[in-house]
Amino acid sequence: MIIPCFNEANRLKVSDFERFLQDHARFDLLFVNDGSTDETANLINVICSKNANAMQLSLDKNSGKAEAIRQGFLHILQTQNHYCVGYLDADLATPFSEILKMETTMKQYPSVKILLGSRWKRLGSKIERNWMRHYMGRIFATMVSMIFNLDVYDTQCGAKIMQAESLEPIFEDPFVSRWFFDIEILLRIRRLNPDKSIDDWAMEWPINEWKEIGNSRISLFDFLSVPYQLWKIKRHYPILP
Repeated sequence: MIIPCFNEANRLKVSDFERFLQDHARFDLLFVNDGSTDETANLINVICSKNANAMQLSLDKNSGKAEAIRQGFLHILQTQNHYCVGYLDADLATPFSEILKMETTMKQYPSVKILLGSRWKRLGSKIERNWMRHYMGRIFATMVSMIFNLDVYDTQCGAKIMQAESLEPIFEDPFVSRWFFDIEILLRIRRLNPDKSIDDWAMEWPINEWKEIGNSRISLFDFLSVPYQLWKIKRHYPILP
């Protein structure tokens, strides 16, 4: 699992990461320090010094979440050998318990190339999300479905797992969007599987527990630029319906 980190010193739950690493030795965690200027690097060093299955990749300057995750995937593909690789937000809004369930699901469905965490609020779930962000998310999802013909409930959840095979073409080139690269990942996988529908290679996992931590990295300008960002992505993938 790749953990992108930018100035996460106040949100990085060191004890939670260490407990997971010690209890689940089959997992490797790669912390991508995206040019942090606070104590993030030191906290990651503490985790890595105590756990052989924890690694740190440091980027010289802040490049954004999309590039941090892309560099993380390239690093893993070049240095490690895993049957699946994923990414997770550093604040653990999606707890490790859900990641374990997603891993089990990946094993049960070998045809699935990408498993997307989905923050579907329903009876029995514990999805704690700001109401405004929830409704903005639904509007965003509708726009994505209409523009890209991607019938996905939640493209932007920060927890995803992918089959390691054939991942390099997906992450070879930089993403067009700084924040909506999740959409580009789906479009790139679809481009590699032109004769298959999205149901053949993608699946959404309804997360049972998710908590919005706050301190979002997305600014008001980012929200206002959503139409432009989606237009940029659409223009970059003209051969797709």
